[in-house]
Amino acid sequence: MTPTTSSTVTDRAGHDLRYAIDPSPLYDELGWGPKHTDFDDGLRATIEWYRDNESWWGPLKDGVEAGYEGHGQ
Repeated sequence: MTPTTSSTVTDRAGHDLRYAIDPSPLYDELGWGPKHTDFDDGLRATIEWYRDNESWWGPLKDGVEAGYEGHGQ
């Protein structure tokens, strides 16, 4: 690949131009809706969930870390 002075790269076949999804089936068919629409509120709730539920995620994390240690990582 030859370097160019342009700040963009040539598009390639199969390259996704954007990653937006149409969430209407989630709303219409499943009745789903986001619980949090404010980023700060959602982040705060996520942190609170992790603090309140370490008994659930802690053993999973320990298992992953043990696997890494077993491979010398």
